[in-house]
Amino acid sequence: MKRLDWNALDENARREALARPAQARADELKHGVAAIIAQVRAHGDAALRELSAKYDRCAIDAIEVTAAEFDAAEAALDDALKAAIREAAGRIDTYHRASQPKPVGVDTAPGVRVERMLRSITRVGLYVPAGTAPLPSTALMLGVPAAIAGCREVVLCSPARADGRCDEAVLYAARVTGVHRVFKLGGAQAIAAMAYGTDSVPKCEKLFGPGNAWVTEAKLQVSGDPEGAAIDMPAGPSEVLVIADDGARPAFVAADLLSQAEHGPDSQVVLLSPSAALLDAVAAEVERQVATLPRSETALKALAQSRLIAVDSLAQAVEVSNRYAPEHLIIQTVEPRLLLDGIESAGSIFLGPWTPESVGDYCSGSNHVLPTYGHARSYSGVSVASFVKQISVQEVSADGLRAIGPCTVTLATAEQLEAHRRAVSMRLDVLEGRA
Repeated sequence: MKRLDWNALDENARREALARPAQARADELKHGVAAIIAQVRAHGDAALRELSAKYDRCAIDAIEVTAAEFDAAEAALDDALKAAIREAAGRIDTYHRASQPKPVGVDTAPGVRVERMLRSITRVGLYVPAGTAPLPSTALMLGVPAAIAGCREVVLCSPARADGRCDEAVLYAARVTGVHRVFKLGGAQAIAAMAYGTDSVPKCEKLFGPGNAWVTEAKLQVSGDPEGAAIDMPAGPSEVLVIADDGARPAFVAADLLSQAEHGPDSQVVLLSPSAALLDAVAAEVERQVATLPRSETALKALAQSRLIAVDSLAQAVEVSNRYAPEHLIIQTVEPRLLLDGIESAGSIFLGPWTPESVGDYCSGSNHVLPTYGHARSYSGVSVASFVKQISVQEVSADGLRAIGPCTVTLATAEQLEAHRRAVSMRLDVLEGRA
């Protein structure tokens, strides 16, 4: 990890210090994804089978997972893993149910009623990666809020293995959360299938979930097409920023940094601290711990583009963190809550020495599908609100129109929208007997 002193850097160097690994949408990637989408749109299920053989190296006959496959997956799983999946699902449900949006009704003036009603998105598509490792936790993070929202049909795609079957834990998590249909599809072809529909895969209205560069590019392309589908958020590689003082345990901080570094070679981890001794100790701990990881090669590549940054105070650390806008923010300080009010941009925050980011990934109850690559400045993580539409309703009585009609007339006149003005003024004339 590169060691830097924030206060010794000029503006260009600071910008470079907080730069993410390059994620340019190379022409080759854009054209490749566009070709896959076009192939799926033109040839449907036949294209899905062909692309699965090419990219996932598996032959799939029935694209949809059958009830027998669900049963076999459940039977094959260890009881302890099944219990952990159910336990995690319960906590995710508890948090998301408590934090879901609520209907609203308010009188903004006498006789003027304005309401917000909630309607679930009818059909949603969930993507669960299974490239370097299957992610049943992602099935939980997407399936639980979709179920709470009451989506009429929840579709899930996850890549098949060489044997033509989906990961057993992913299937079990899908069943636990009430996902309606699962398809053995991965990559850009899965996104295309859910966005446009095929004979087997229904067209979905909004797509959710993380994925590799091909999946991310496919989501961006279908979301830009009026005939495609909306998406949850822009995505990028996983990342974590840690703010720590000299009261933090170096071993804990190093473990948290490595938990994100092992995600992929393009992941990034950043440590901010006013303590030079802590930065030194964490650097040594990272070097010691990474050598023992099964995914050490991946983690080392991520560490090569990661940072240890000295700041002059915790207040400055908060400023730098807001500028970076991390997906995950860990605050390991003596009094972490004292910094909380100053945090403006972060996907999810983890307070204190006993709150590793890993619990949020799996079972604290919060969602791990979060904005990355700086998008936390303007996006939020997935929640029940992501799966619903909030529709406003208004009802105005005659007295209400008498009260607010003149305001409407004045504003419509200022905007030179005569038809808008008349739609109100003619009603006011009727009410006042001038029609």
